[in-house]
Amino acid sequence: MSCPGIVHCGAGYVSLTWKRSKFSVSEDGSINVKGAYFDTINTIRAWCSTSTLDEALAECQKYSELLSKTVPGSDVWRVNHARGETVTVNEKTMAILRLAQEVSEASGGAFNIAVGPAVELWHFTDGMAVLPDAKALADAVARADFTKIRLEENAIRVPPETLIDLGGIAKGYIADRIADFLRERGVKSAMLNFGGNVVTVGNKPDGSSWKVGLQNPLGRRGEDFWAFVESRDSTVVTSGIYERGFELNGQWYHHILDPRTGWPVQNNLLAVTACAKSSMLADALTTAMFVLGPAEGSQLAEKFDVDVVFLEKNNRVTYTEGLNITFVG
Repeated sequence: MSCPGIVHCGAGYVSLTWKRSKFSVSEDGSINVKGAYFDTINTIRAWCSTSTLDEALAECQKYSELLSKTVPGSDVWRVNHARGETVTVNEKTMAILRLAQEVSEASGGAFNIAVGPAVELWHFTDGMAVLPDAKALADAVARADFTKIRLEENAIRVPPETLIDLGGIAKGYIADRIADFLRERGVKSAMLNFGGNVVTVGNKPDGSSWKVGLQNPLGRRGEDFWAFVESRDSTVVTSGIYERGFELNGQWYHHILDPRTGWPVQNNLLAVTACAKSSMLADALTTAMFVLGPAEGSQLAEKFDVDVVFLEKNNRVTYTEGLNITFVG
């Protein structure tokens, strides 16, 4: 079912390099701007001036320079090139690292910022439909021991053989901060969609809540939804198997890896959506909950006071009582 006017929420990848396109004005008076993180389209829709959105995009660039693993001199780049030495990092980076550590511990390693080298072996982003070398994958998993990451007051130390990647949590952090940036400049109504991390500022101008559509994994991208949830001054984040992957010998290999094995999660889930106040928290939790499955995932959601809905391949739906969800069809 196509639902015009409903914000789409789907899973996505993140690169911390913002590329801006031209502004556009909708009939309702909102200003829209699009950008790209790798192959994911990201949008800000707000009732404000273009200069305010220009400033918001400049903030995105600052976070890129701080958090990207590929930008020389960024905090993550310095950590990964420190050869086991302690590295002092920005307080913003430390806030992300501390929450990442908390979710990793609470989920038993289902979320792990050190799993990046294993992800790279799958070549999900370059179109190579080949399985990784089993020994290389096992070695990458062995080096991805989050328990060996040491956080001090304003510094981090990782073993020389370990590399960190904040892509699974930084997108949510940036979305939170840009939403705060808009609020501080007096914006009363806005919606940010950073590759599956939807953050809403206030209500829509008519006073109603934002409606966030949950993508039908088998439907038309951005048009067909199996449910929608309401959001106001909150976030809706989805992780699903349909966004990235490849088919080989009749089997679909999706991008959500179990950090404990290095292989795509093999359970019955199609997607997990979390609704929370913090997009950074929801970002990390959706990955962890997808790995854990509905039973353990629901327990993790309860621990962090987050509402969640699990969509399985047999159309079974599991969700928490506090979730304001409406099913389509």
